[in-house]
Amino acid sequence: MHFLDGAHFPENQQKLVITAAPYAPAFMPSDFPEDIPITMDEHIQKAVDCYNAGATVLHLHVRELDGKGSKRLSKFNELIAGVRAAVPDMIIQVGGSISFAPESEADVAKWLSDDTRHMLADLDPKADQVTVVVNTNQMNVIEQMCEADLKGISLGEPALMHAYREMTIPGGPEWLEEHIRRLSANGVQAHFQLANTTQIETLERMMRRGVANVPLILTWVALGGGFDAPNIYNLANFVRACPDGSVLTLESSMLNVLPLNMMAIAMGLHVRCGNEDNIWTQRRDRKMGTVEQIEQLVRISHEAGRDVANAREAREIYKIGTFYQNADQALAANGFPPNRKPAERSSPQRVAA
Repeated sequence: MHFLDGAHFPENQQKLVITAAPYAPAFMPSDFPEDIPITMDEHIQKAVDCYNAGATVLHLHVRELDGKGSKRLSKFNELIAGVRAAVPDMIIQVGGSISFAPESEADVAKWLSDDTRHMLADLDPKADQVTVVVNTNQMNVIEQMCEADLKGISLGEPALMHAYREMTIPGGPEWLEEHIRRLSANGVQAHFQLANTTQIETLERMMRRGVANVPLILTWVALGGGFDAPNIYNLANFVRACPDGSVLTLESSMLNVLPLNMMAIAMGLHVRCGNEDNIWTQRRDRKMGTVEQIEQLVRISHEAGRDVANAREAREIYKIGTFYQNADQALAANGFPPNRKPAERSSPQRVAA
């Protein structure tokens, strides 16, 4: 991405797209019972409340009534249908870290290894986006957390702490290519959740081979523990690696969420907040719910002179429904130089159409 003179003037920036992540899959409802939904009606109402506060993208997970994260495809279908009915314009983004399980013995044969993860492409009603990881990576989400972050909540319990320290996210080449293919075939956008610049390079190589003919809709996930740490040096390096046609949202955890989102607002990038990422105020004097976090970002953005996107504008910014026919189209639309022509010795250059 390039930042020309005037890049920080709000009239030269896209309107702000706010992603809400209000379902807190890493927490237990007892950690924040006032804000973490359990029943289906509560899940749907949470989406409505986030939309009314200013969020136009809903990062979706769902729980069973016992408070544990659901692995049932039918639960996700039910929640998506409910959100579609209640807030039809909201962009529904399903968290791709979900692992599904068969709902009956007769279904067991259909749920084979990585193929279960491809079932996200078959949700009905379909999602607008599914988050997609690139390359297998360590994801120790508590590595950069401090004692105060974990005090009095389930993440601080030894068993859960061990599980989250040892967590990895699989995203090997064959699975990734097939996942993008299936999502695209069903009209679902791949929203890439990236840990560092090497994963942008992987996507570029895939695009040059014609196996990722999609917009580069990206989130920089700055968690540490195998991902970039949330600091200005890593952010600047990542932004510099993003081609001009990509769209970038920032994500972090706990008290890093607000500072990174303030940087995103100033830079013309986009933001994500919610109890999936953080439950504390910056002073840790109380817990802060998803809707309040959204309202805070709306207020800060307005103070900076930057308008917040409505649902129609967010769909245009995120290029929902856009897919490309081949590598040439994808490279040009995303802002990469074209592929090298046979016997071409000079460096390929981007040129105006």
